[in-house]
Amino acid sequence: MRDCVAAIDQGTTSTRCILFGHSGRILGLAQKEHRQILPRPGWVEHDAEEILRNVWTVVHEALAAAGKAAENLAAVGITNQRETTVAWDRETGRPLHNAIVWQDTRTEEICRALAESGGQDRFRASTGLPLATYFSGPKMRWLLDNAPAVAEAAERGTLAFGTMDAFLVWRLTGGPNGGAFVTDVTNASRTLLMDLKTLDWSEANLSAVGIRREWLPDVRSSSEVYGHGTGSLAGVPVASALGDQQAALVGQTRFRPGEAKNTYGTGAFLLLNTGETPVASKCGLLTTVGYRFGDAPPAYCLEGSVAVTGALVQWLRDNLGLIRDAAEVEALANTVEDNGGAYLVPAFSGLFAPYWRSDARGVLVGLTRYVNKGHIARAVLEATAYQTRDVVDAMQADTGLALPELRVDGGMVRNATLMQFQADILGIPVLRPKVWETTALGAAYAAGLAVGFWTTLDELRANAEIDAAWTPRMPAAQRECLLAHWKRAVERSLNWV
Repeated sequence: MRDCVAAIDQGTTSTRCILFGHSGRILGLAQKEHRQILPRPGWVEHDAEEILRNVWTVVHEALAAAGKAAENLAAVGITNQRETTVAWDRETGRPLHNAIVWQDTRTEEICRALAESGGQDRFRASTGLPLATYFSGPKMRWLLDNAPAVAEAAERGTLAFGTMDAFLVWRLTGGPNGGAFVTDVTNASRTLLMDLKTLDWSEANLSAVGIRREWLPDVRSSSEVYGHGTGSLAGVPVASALGDQQAALVGQTRFRPGEAKNTYGTGAFLLLNTGETPVASKCGLLTTVGYRFGDAPPAYCLEGSVAVTGALVQWLRDNLGLIRDAAEVEALANTVEDNGGAYLVPAFSGLFAPYWRSDARGVLVGLTRYVNKGHIARAVLEATAYQTRDVVDAMQADTGLALPELRVDGGMVRNATLMQFQADILGIPVLRPKVWETTALGAAYAAGLAVGFWTTLDELRANAEIDAAWTPRMPAAQRECLLAHWKRAVERSLNWV
């Protein structure tokens, strides 16, 4: 009986496989970390073959944990670290170089050269993205220029480029023996090479970056049967692919325009569903594809990324030694009633959305002799909420949509003090789902929809039980006063470099 769906969640530091039942509850889970390869300052690489081995390991272990076999799987879906770029040979199936990770900055010179004609926003009209080392297209160009094996495969006509979803789908469905060479619209929208309106590779952008269409996978929807698994997944439909943040949007069932989710991890990623038409941001946000189910029109999103949220708690622990474990930050913050006038802007390597100021650096301001380590801990938590408010304000300015509520997920949502302050500073309810593994759940939902395991979006919404909710308790005047002080603190972080 095919009574569950598997999601492969291929992340930046580890790979997980989670099995979900029809109710959206977790039946089995396994996780395995992979190496972070750091050849030079600013360079971050992964071994795609190691990741593939880990995928097979966690699939086997998750099935065993759930007491299931491949015959029980209605489908398998994939969600992945976005922008991380793999080059491989379609004859051998082997990677031609380590994957270049989304965090890697080696393509700075390539991006600068591309910006000489048209500036940083040269591709924004077609892709919704600025030129940045973050995205995949310049990483492909670097591999062609600097990895001899990649250039040789290009000459032979056997080169394949893709994000991690494309590599995994291809290998899981047979690789050189008829594997499906596809990517989905959400991952393609992070390359600087896909046109947001046509949902296909842009010939102009391909030409500008120097990438040939035949090296790239076909762009497909996020929810359809791409092929069938091999090996221990023999016969199982491989039926979804979604970038991790878009998968969390689906897992949170944010299917209506104006609905949003925020994922609090090392950084924070807030996505707002804007409906079937892409919204060009004038306020420092990215325009991206949220998902596309089968032949239905795509849903577009505005995305705001915050560089430092959970990483700030790690800094408090590792650099200042004020706590021994990240979980202690809440108790320390609760030793005081407020921040004591202290504000911490964590612009350790500049500010991301909506400011995009690489000249900014971190500042701790408003200090008096009254301020103690409890106030600093509270300022650390509040910085995450303030940065989220900045992104929400930018989204509302771009769209005119006022958020009725914010759905949240990620490691920091365990912190009730932070979640209450988030509700207070936004002035709207903050809701945490019962199933926190929303990224994997989104991949499972998309795969299940493709094979009829779930049939409607309302069916998925019915699964979305709320574990905890925080409603605003702060008076509006107090909120505005705190926000004004935060803005002054941000101003003092600028122009340091």
